[in-house]
Amino acid sequence: MKAGLYLVAIVLLAGFGMVYAQGGAAATGTAVTANVAAQTTNNINSGLYAIAAALAIGLAAIGAGFGIGGTGSAAIGAISENPKNATWGLIFVALAEGIALYGLIISFILITKI
Repeated sequence: MKAGLYLVAIVLLAGFGMVYAQGGAAATGTAVTANVAAQTTNNINSGLYAIAAALAIGLAAIGAGFGIGGTGSAAIGAISENPKNATWGLIFVALAEGIALYGLIISFILITKI
């Protein structure tokens, strides 16, 4: 459980780092020009898209891991009792793996918007 929280914290910090790595808001005196303000909004949006993409694939992979763990162990138990259940066990494990693939597709969609 702690490892998952550390992973989420690292992803969030990396995303916020991307927001400010591109320059942030550079104030000249007390006024910020419209160009710099627009660039700052773009930087923040890029960082938020990166955070969303990282969370999409990360949480989908964690969910798929839990799903594969449960169905995989149940499938192995069913196969040990009756070897004819091997096909159904593989199908259920593949369905759980599909969750990670959906998260990967969503993250690719979000990354193309940066």
